[in-house]
Amino acid sequence: MKKKVFFSLIVLTLLALVAVPLFSGCARAPTPPPEKDKIVFGAVRPLSGPLNFFEQFGMGPVYKLWVDQVNAKGGIYVREYDKQLPIEVLTYDDGSDMGKMTRLLERLILEDKVDFVFPPCSTAFLYAAAPIFNKHGYILFGGEGGATSITAQLPSLPYVFMPLNYSDHYQVPRLVEILADLGVKTAAIVFIGDLHGIEYSGVATPALAVAGIDVKMNKSVPPGTPDLSPLLKEAKALDVDAFLSFTYPPETPTITAQAIALGINFDVFLLGPGGSYTVVKEGIGGNEAMEGVMAWGAWNGKSSPAAAEFEATMIDRYGPIVTDYWGQITFMASLQFLEQAIVDAGTLDQAVIRDVMAKNTYETVMGPYFYDIQGGGGGLLAEEVYLGQVGQWQSGVFEVIDVGPLRTAPPIYPKPDWPAP
Repeated sequence: MKKKVFFSLIVLTLLALVAVPLFSGCARAPTPPPEKDKIVFGAVRPLSGPLNFFEQFGMGPVYKLWVDQVNAKGGIYVREYDKQLPIEVLTYDDGSDMGKMTRLLERLILEDKVDFVFPPCSTAFLYAAAPIFNKHGYILFGGEGGATSITAQLPSLPYVFMPLNYSDHYQVPRLVEILADLGVKTAAIVFIGDLHGIEYSGVATPALAVAGIDVKMNKSVPPGTPDLSPLLKEAKALDVDAFLSFTYPPETPTITAQAIALGINFDVFLLGPGGSYTVVKEGIGGNEAMEGVMAWGAWNGKSSPAAAEFEATMIDRYGPIVTDYWGQITFMASLQFLEQAIVDAGTLDQAVIRDVMAKNTYETVMGPYFYDIQGGGGGLLAEEVYLGQVGQWQSGVFEVIDVGPLRTAPPIYPKPDWPAP
């Protein structure tokens, strides 16, 4: 009897030894991902307040167009789920308040647990949002803004990608080339007293000096300043060749309208954000009023067949008044790039997608699109991708006037007189 028991114990032990790896193998089988029927993008945007202009005429129309285009073809294919997933957008209004924006970003990430987050609006807001995105491992692609101050931080912000061109990336250097080529000798600068204006003034002043252009006036104005005529009069009294306004709306159209009303003209009149917007051109007085006015950008339907198609699509959907010839094409290209990176990554894991974005090139509305990765961290859109840096309104077209092959028309110089008020 004892022998039988002993024999049975040996058999059971052997069976257990065989069974353990079998059952262990079953336990290690990959767990299928949870069921998912959509990709949720969060957005904290200025649906109200002074920055609402950009939601209406900047990136706002573009991300809505992109979402509709993606959903019209069934969504984005994600290999992990083996199906196309449509996009849903959860939007909060930050009221153009930075503190509210940062709180709502945390809410989207920690409470709503959205899959991705669209960028907030403006240079200062992006600067404040960058560390929040990076801390939580969420990809931030810049929208209506780009801070020189972020550039030095990009090696420690691997999730931050900056598609929009800005001051030293590479707008001011190209502007200085244009002004020097035209023979400009003197300039006056007016800048808005926030991060955007401070950075543009800080980059432009020494760059102009190196090119032999004397900056005779360099003054800041608080956001929302209603009367900018004293600055126009001061610049006119100094008899400068170029008047450079590094301001946001509403200051951008305000200073233009007041220059027209006063009949104060300069050989070069350059505007900041808003200057490349069709709605500003039409609001100021149309083609005649804006003839010869320069602004940051730049692209137009002549830049490439893809740019012409994008321009036509925007006009067909929103009408001609909504088109922006600075940032809108970079916003669309950055979304098309992200979409292709998600497909190649085969997952919604942002760490994986981020690495795909850091090394790949994809065809977009701007052509081949890729990032210049800063020290292994985040990335700036490579200079070769841009269709232009500076534009000028000529007969209703925002022409690219960069020195070199991107130019779609030579600059008008000196700027024509304003029409009669």
